[in-house]
Amino acid sequence: MTCPPSPKSPPVTPDFTAARSEPLGTAARRRLLWSYGLGDIGTGMAATQLGFYLFVFYTGVVGLPAWMAGLVLMVLKVWDGINDPLVGWLSDHTKHPWGPRLPWMAGSAIPLGLALVAMWWVPPGGDWQKFTVLVAIQLVAMGLYTCVNLPYSALASELTSSTQLRTQLNAGRFTGSILAGLAGLVLGALLVGQGASGYQRMGWVSGLTLTLFTLLCCWGLAPFARNCQRPTGQPEPIRRQLRRVAGNPRFVKVLGLYLLLWCALQLMQPVSLIFLAVVMRLPESWSTWILIPFQLSALAGLQLWSRVAGRHGRVCALRWGTGLWIAGCVGATLLVPLDAAAAPLASLSNGISLGLLVLTIVVTGLGASTAYLIPWALLPDAVDADPDKPAGLYTAWMVVAQKLGIGVAVFALGNGLSLSGYEAAQGLLQPASALTTIRVCMGLIPALLIVAGLVVMRRWPEKGLHRQP
Repeated sequence: MTCPPSPKSPPVTPDFTAARSEPLGTAARRRLLWSYGLGDIGTGMAATQLGFYLFVFYTGVVGLPAWMAGLVLMVLKVWDGINDPLVGWLSDHTKHPWGPRLPWMAGSAIPLGLALVAMWWVPPGGDWQKFTVLVAIQLVAMGLYTCVNLPYSALASELTSSTQLRTQLNAGRFTGSILAGLAGLVLGALLVGQGASGYQRMGWVSGLTLTLFTLLCCWGLAPFARNCQRPTGQPEPIRRQLRRVAGNPRFVKVLGLYLLLWCALQLMQPVSLIFLAVVMRLPESWSTWILIPFQLSALAGLQLWSRVAGRHGRVCALRWGTGLWIAGCVGATLLVPLDAAAAPLASLSNGISLGLLVLTIVVTGLGASTAYLIPWALLPDAVDADPDKPAGLYTAWMVVAQKLGIGVAVFALGNGLSLSGYEAAQGLLQPASALTTIRVCMGLIPALLIVAGLVVMRRWPEKGLHRQP
């Protein structure tokens, strides 16, 4: 894929905030980047574990049927569609010496850590009793998650007006997130084999990590957040908010891109462990560990696409990265399963199949990292296009799209697997229709969603913004 050269723009003096226009010194810039990067470590670990393990936990440990497990997550995302705009609006209009965002993060850090522990508890009773308890736990936990993650996400648009520094902030954010996600996967590989008690221990580590790093982030960002750009508009009703966001064409494009890419990613995540065990016939003891190359390649991809974005533009980085992602989806559709009667490295054919599987995972991770970086790097452009600059409002609707996308993807996955005849209790003995459905969810559908995202981003007005210091 090729990208048109971006027109050169004259050097722009970097502004820190609307209230503080002098350039940041080296030490201050380093503290800003490190502190902001710490803020997504806890939520990144939790999100990765929830993305990869929660559906499997509900079906394999709690014992819910696949459609009911998907329904739990769908109900949760409907709730998120309510609380995200509410928290965004409230944080936009919070008056505090620390600024409007940090009080929400600091006040919710400890309760959210405890709620993450409760999310991995197996309730007693029948399916519907378990369903009710799990929904209640998820509603509380995800409400608190919004109170931490949404104000944190909004800060990237407010801490600086430099396009380059905003991209670096998001690269640092998702570097911390993916490193923490990698640690979460390793932790899961060590603990989930122990059953319900292993999942509970994983929850404790995740909860403590989130609380600690969220509070450290608040401490590090405190001197910057006090003086950062603030929303200038007055409180407005939900209908006017909807008209505002719908009337911002840049935001509509970013929102469409983010929704499509995250639907693709969140469809692949929960089905990946099933794909590895049931379709590729990889031993269970290998399945979780084999996902680690995805996290490592996604981490490398963040650094790669951040540099590409700085030199050639964010949309160019998006095109190159999603090209690799689509190639990985095609590979997942065509991979030949291992021979389950032999160990993964016991024969030449198994070794080749395993090598191609790892290569597909690495290519997918490199490409999928654009779903983390690029939409959030483009969001500040949409916020700046609004004279009132309500970053909390726009961030809220971004997060709503992400969570609704996750909910729809997992709900569709659960129902699709149930209709195809998939039963978690059957292990490898799944009907051909279930195997085909799993492959389609890992390859064809994500690829189509990614292509749709590229179509949405045509004619984005980059105009050399990436060259700003």
